[in-house]
Amino acid sequence: MMAHLLTLILFTPLAGAGLLLCVPRAQEQAIRWTAAIVATLGFLLSLPLWFRYDFTATGWQFAERAEWIPSIGAWYYLGVDGYSALLILLTTLIGAIAVLCSWAGITERVKEYYVSLLILQTGLLGAFMAVDFLLFFLFWEVMLVPMYFLIGIWGGGRRLYSAIKFFLYTLVGSVVMLLGILALYFHGHSVTGAYTFDVTELQQLTIPFALQKWIFLALFFGFAIKVPMFPFHTWLPDAHTDAPTAGSVILAAIMLKMGTYGFVRFSLPILPDASRYFVPLVAALAIVGIVYGALVALAQTDWKRLVAYSSVSHMGMVMLGMFALTPVGLTGGLLQQINHGISTGALFLIVGIVYERRHTREIAEYGGLSKAMPVFAAVFLIMTLSSIGLPALNGFIGELLILQGVYIVHPIWAGVGAVGIVLGAAYMLWLFQRTMFGTLDRPENASMADLGAREIVTFAPLIALAVWIGIYPAPFIRRLEGTVTRVTARVNPAAQPAVAGVPAAAGPALNDTGAGTGFNPTLVTCDSAPAAGPKPSATPSAPPDFVTIASCADSPSKPAPKPAPKAPPKKPGGR
Repeated sequence: MMAHLLTLILFTPLAGAGLLLCVPRAQEQAIRWTAAIVATLGFLLSLPLWFRYDFTATGWQFAERAEWIPSIGAWYYLGVDGYSALLILLTTLIGAIAVLCSWAGITERVKEYYVSLLILQTGLLGAFMAVDFLLFFLFWEVMLVPMYFLIGIWGGGRRLYSAIKFFLYTLVGSVVMLLGILALYFHGHSVTGAYTFDVTELQQLTIPFALQKWIFLALFFGFAIKVPMFPFHTWLPDAHTDAPTAGSVILAAIMLKMGTYGFVRFSLPILPDASRYFVPLVAALAIVGIVYGALVALAQTDWKRLVAYSSVSHMGMVMLGMFALTPVGLTGGLLQQINHGISTGALFLIVGIVYERRHTREIAEYGGLSKAMPVFAAVFLIMTLSSIGLPALNGFIGELLILQGVYIVHPIWAGVGAVGIVLGAAYMLWLFQRTMFGTLDRPENASMADLGAREIVTFAPLIALAVWIGIYPAPFIRRLEGTVTRVTARVNPAAQPAVAGVPAAAGPALNDTGAGTGFNPTLVTCDSAPAAGPKPSATPSAPPDFVTIASCADSPSKPAPKPAPKAPPKKPGGR
């Protein structure tokens, strides 16, 4: 079983979708129970990824490899590291929660709904497991169709407009991304003489900087739309607002992570020089997204759109931490992806509960709900504090690591990120105050039922994870160490390690002097470098703006020693 664990996890939801096709349409309860059992089984099958993960091993774990399309060098190649293992565990957990939260809300075309939900689960899992770039792209595209139907059929409001907008945005980004994949594919053949989509082999290529820039932009377009980064974010509020509750939960908790996963798995390690070069561009877009998303969230009157714009701000923070290119920032960015999935997924569940009872998302329609729904108010408070990063809850440690890692590179970037955190606390606490406190003056609000047993079950694991990561994040950080070390070794090998258990990197430490149009860091060391010596020239494979200074010998703080005076020449005859 362990030899094919990833295949079992991957195809369990798809097998469940096939099983649902055999259940008569009229037996809706049987359909719901079958979907719930399949989703729960998928989560249980994924638990060995936590308990049997080897911290000391290098390379892919639980790997499976078989011929797929040998004529073009494509393989059925699955494997995980600590980062993808955590995302798979989050995906299977959210998948089970999505089935449970749909129990009462979906009453039409129940069979088709759960089939679409399980197929979507397979696409998400496959993208996180694929080590073959073409296989990754296949699962990336598989996700589009079921999510399109979930929004377009079971959504509300302008659901067809939102579904088409989501589909077109993602499809255009996917086509451009495919061009970048093909450019990597053919360049690999020109260098090695073999056609391959193997991510491990592509990460070993030495790609000319001019080509790296174009490939990076192609991949960036596809991944940035999925994150989504400003200004590619406009599809997200519409899709969130009009999607059913389970669709919004999966979209926020899992699908947005596909973009950040693509940057970490492909862009940073395969295109390190271009990644360094485009740091100012990515950082600028991330900073604008942080502030813009928070300000727009403050102006929202729709409960769901407020949470949707909060995702734009939070994912901007994740991107800023990742592209600081420091181990601390990268660790915080990866951990914050898990945290965002937990807290924002729970917030969309909260919106779905009140919408099922009142069929309105207007914030002004609510007030004083804590009197009628005390358990609901308590859950809402915990997840609100989790979202704004209160100490002892999961959001705090991720934001702390991101700010620390970004401050090393550029203090102003960290300052703007801190402003986004303050604004995030403002709009979330204001939302809680307007809906939970005040006078319970509407009869329809006073008659709203509190959380039932099934709804409490959906929130329980998310609350437990929020508290666990907030109090004791070490097990999660340890699982991210291998990914952080591997990525920084490619994109910023001189950066000092920032996580326990990682040996000190040989070489200079990163010091910010980021000026000019490209990312222009200076690498310096004053401890291990020789006291004197000329400055080495820039590495040929690096971009023109990337200058490496190997020692502090020429700096004013440590002047080079003066050479000893030469002895005068002797006269003939020894006199």
